Amino acid sequence: MTVTRRDALTTALAGTMLGALPARAESKDDGCTSFPANWRRGFDNQRIADLGDGRFLNPLLSGDRPDPAILKDGDDYYMTFSSFESYPGLTIWHSRDLINWQPRKAALTKNIGSVWAVSLEKHKGRYFLYIPVKAKPNSIFVIWADHIDGPWSDPIDLHLPSHIDPCHAVGEDGSRWLFLSGGDRVRLSDDGLSTVGKPEHVYDPWRYPDDWDVEGFAPEGPKIVRHGGWFYMITAVGGTAGPPTGHMVIAARSRSIHGPWQNDPANPLVHTKSRDEKWWSRGHASLVEAPNGSWWSVYHGYENGLWTLGRQTLLDPVRWTDDGWFRMTGGDLSQPIAKPGGGTALPHGQPLSDDFRTLELGRKWNFFRPGPAERDRARVENGALVLAAAGKAPSDSSPLLLIAGDPAYAFDCDIEIAPGGTAGLLLFYDDRLYCGLGFDERNFVTHQYGIERGRPRNPHGRRMRIRIANKEHVVAIHTSGDGGRNWQRFDRGMEVSGYHHNVRGGFLMLRPGLYSAGAGEARFRDFRFRAL
Repeated sequence: MTVTRRDALTTALAGTMLGALPARAESKDDGCTSFPANWRRGFDNQRIADLGDGRFLNPLLSGDRPDPAILKDGDDYYMTFSSFESYPGLTIWHSRDLINWQPRKAALTKNIGSVWAVSLEKHKGRYFLYIPVKAKPNSIFVIWADHIDGPWSDPIDLHLPSHIDPCHAVGEDGSRWLFLSGGDRVRLSDDGLSTVGKPEHVYDPWRYPDDWDVEGFAPEGPKIVRHGGWFYMITAVGGTAGPPTGHMVIAARSRSIHGPWQNDPANPLVHTKSRDEKWWSRGHASLVEAPNGSWWSVYHGYENGLWTLGRQTLLDPVRWTDDGWFRMTGGDLSQPIAKPGGGTALPHGQPLSDDFRTLELGRKWNFFRPGPAERDRARVENGALVLAAAGKAPSDSSPLLLIAGDPAYAFDCDIEIAPGGTAGLLLFYDDRLYCGLGFDERNFVTHQYGIERGRPRNPHGRRMRIRIANKEHVVAIHTSGDGGRNWQRFDRGMEVSGYHHNVRGGFLMLRPGLYSAGAGEARFRDFRFRAL
């Protein structure tokens, strides 16, 4: 099919060309319950939580924002997430009302491995990030800064190979600790940059009944908060993926950081009971106080039927009980919730479209599993992203990727290659599972299932525009040789609902991106993204 009006692109994508996109409240064909699709829209038509009427609708932050680590710092709130193989990583997000968030800068630039659930803290005027990594060997690192925007220190290895998910805590006696997976902890030095002694076991987590459908016990993600004369430890159990009913939130408390810890008799406090619910595998919770003094819980979950979007950040109102426990009160989080009061709303999110006047590495774009000199491959020049070729295919070229948090979207870009080069657009999970379209001087390169599926003739030469639309896992690709005035549908449709963790592992999401391989440099101009 050929479309002759470029300014009608959005209408065509959302309507007749790809088939009308149904509201999720109207129908779903996966046998699951339907939910209202009444999010407000922000940059590039992306959904945002703030409904503008005193309420919000989860997700708080859409797309893969797992294991949220949140810090209240006076009137400001900062949050970051597991960034895994993406670098620059650990982008710091900023809010003043807990609802609207903006990205600032990435704290971690050196590739030290796959970054899992971190602890973001401030102690005596200094910011700390405690970072567990899956690498060879595994360990936990710490970086520090005197300002939230850095510069951050080089990573310091704490030599803790047997634990993940650290949480920094300060005891009633001023002692500093890292609480760890499995109910363990280790003491920190006074400066927080080394350990004192070896890890010790201090807590036996509450255990669910044997007949519950879970992934595994996996006590992880401890978060410590002090309130009302108690230390509260919030822990995730049940496994972070697998069955939708697996992940859950439990709590325990103690008068002292040194224990003993008493399990909450109401455990689990958060638990997806049925695959019909809006949010699956909910867990890894923290508590935070809002500007008006109310309390809230931040945690993650998979959206019903949308494992490909990864674990998204959720916000749940908290009520303190007369006997000093706390309860999450948002139910299954499928309905709008009254916003916390106070604070000043910032514009939420950021545009994913890019005119490449500047290179927004870390804030917007991330390399996948980069080498030490990967940053040197990319520059902006005369409104183009110039990306030096690396490897032979997306699997070994360290593509540049975005996080897109909508169930349906389209993105397109003008791409020019050098002689001997190959470049294109992708939907990328990891180096062994991706799809998309690339081209060299003579042929297209069809990517599907993480392999090359065919090389039909390329009629456009060394420059063309490519568009990929992902409409709730159904993928269509179009190309244009005249700058987008006329589009031709590429003869390979795809379905990508299986491009996710429960199939491939890795805890990642399916991300739009671009790559440059072979020889020379590729130039990417006028990258356009729009949620449908």
